[in-house]
Amino acid sequence: MQGKAWKIGLIALAGLASLSLFVGVIDVAPTDLLRDREALQLVLLSRVPRTLAVLITGATLAVSGTLMQQIARNRFVEPMTAGTGQGAALGILLVTLFIPTAPLALRMTGAALTALIASIGFLLIVRRLPPSQPLLVPLVGLVYGGLMGAGVTFIAYQGDLMQYIEVWMSGEFSGVLKGRYELLWIAALAAALTYIIADQFAIVGLGRTAAVNLGLNYGQVVLLGLIAISIVTALTVVTVGMIPFVGLVVPNIISRRYGDNLRGTLPIVALMGGSMVLVCDILGRVLRYPYEVPVGTVFGVIGAVIFLYLLNVRPKHAG
Repeated sequence: MQGKAWKIGLIALAGLASLSLFVGVIDVAPTDLLRDREALQLVLLSRVPRTLAVLITGATLAVSGTLMQQIARNRFVEPMTAGTGQGAALGILLVTLFIPTAPLALRMTGAALTALIASIGFLLIVRRLPPSQPLLVPLVGLVYGGLMGAGVTFIAYQGDLMQYIEVWMSGEFSGVLKGRYELLWIAALAAALTYIIADQFAIVGLGRTAAVNLGLNYGQVVLLGLIAISIVTALTVVTVGMIPFVGLVVPNIISRRYGDNLRGTLPIVALMGGSMVLVCDILGRVLRYPYEVPVGTVFGVIGAVIFLYLLNVRPKHAG
């Protein structure tokens, strides 16, 4: 069943990616690529990089959400709503304030470090919550992320950088061009490497006691997961901004249908994450044509509706 879903997903993704190349303010038809040099340059310099950036962002955020849910042992958390995304924004802001001429690599490093610290802080808080009240975890995550976001806004206001932080808080791909998205390939690599130890993350989801009894180095695996989540989140925020709900709804949809065998489901999670973000990006280009609606706004609305639906539907695992 998973193999069938994978094939259907790949076909759908290929169709969406092809559509993405020809949707935008400037009309481009497939035949124009053969006879119009400017149309070909537009596709190669803007549309192809944008499509790749959308796919990488969606796939890596979905995988990161799966990892965070396994580490926190809660289905209702994801990096962008549990403080990790806000921590990354704080890191970029601090580097910008203290080292205004810092290169992009340094800003990425600062964002990754603060995102990691924010993720560790969230887990330390979550472990003090009663396990019999799972809904407290996402509520605490929202409050935690909200407080960090408020701190980012306050610091930006004091430093006259309010307009600057809007770029990080609202995810959109209109500024993606060749040469301005390549750091996302590092995020793709970080997410891909987690697949090597996917089985160990599944064991982490059983809890610390069970994982240690099974011979797993629990602390090491959790740290590796948090580092991967932090890198993905930091690079996403630095490059395109925050896109909420991707890491929340996609893992839940796949888990309810195919269970928690991460070795088998992580590729499907990545495929669906990239596809859903690409759909939202295309919708953002056509809803108010010739203007664009940020993909973070579109996915935020759609993701909230899907999440409410998931809360009210009993899971059905594949037999």
